[in-house]
Amino acid sequence: MRLQKFLAHAGVCSRRAAEELIRQGRVSVDGRKVTEMGVQVDPENTRVEVDGKAVGGCEEHVYLIMNKPRGVLTTVKDTHGRKTVMDLLGSFTARIYPVGRLDLDSEGLLLFTNNGELAQRLLHPSHKIPKKYHVTVKGHPSRRDIDQIQSGIEIDGRKTLPCTVRVLGKTKKNAMLEVVLSEGRKRQIRLMMDAVGHPVVRLARVEMGPIKLKGLAPGKYRRLDPEEIKKLKSAAGL
Repeated sequence: MRLQKFLAHAGVCSRRAAEELIRQGRVSVDGRKVTEMGVQVDPENTRVEVDGKAVGGCEEHVYLIMNKPRGVLTTVKDTHGRKTVMDLLGSFTARIYPVGRLDLDSEGLLLFTNNGELAQRLLHPSHKIPKKYHVTVKGHPSRRDIDQIQSGIEIDGRKTLPCTVRVLGKTKKNAMLEVVLSEGRKRQIRLMMDAVGHPVVRLARVEMGPIKLKGLAPGKYRRLDPEEIKKLKSAAGL
């Protein structure tokens, strides 16, 4: 097995991130620092270390879904001592990580796994994994606003990929939208809505690929069932 694949399967990080660790000289194989790609390792008999710490073999993969509440950070650790999604999980023997992020004020579906290869595929735009959000915005976006968002908004010099937007309902002051993205740039929906003059009031992710957020109270989580795992892997091309 290639070293970068071994690191991804062991839950250290994605395969792409593992390649960067190798290039930086932070990985050693049987006591020898490795900086080139393509090194083969035996998961059962090779000793692999990252930053001097031994990495276990291909541990059993874990797949969780959480209903992330607002006010909780999507990060493994926070230097300021703020509450993170890992605090909600408690203790797990496997080293699991959130798949992507939901910002502090966003809520809803968040996946966790130690399968680095799957996580990378779910997040990379080339695999076009749809992510569905229910979004409440200030005011009532016009047809022109919606068309502009669907065709792409320029953010930091780069246009967003086409997406779909559907009006779910309206109140006197706000509109409720369904937004489906095939990418997940930082604060993307908030920035797109700001660009057309309709700031986000509330944002919740409700679907990621074939996985739907149903029956989970905020802050609660569960393991994905075998059928969900099968569908998720299929959507990611695994």
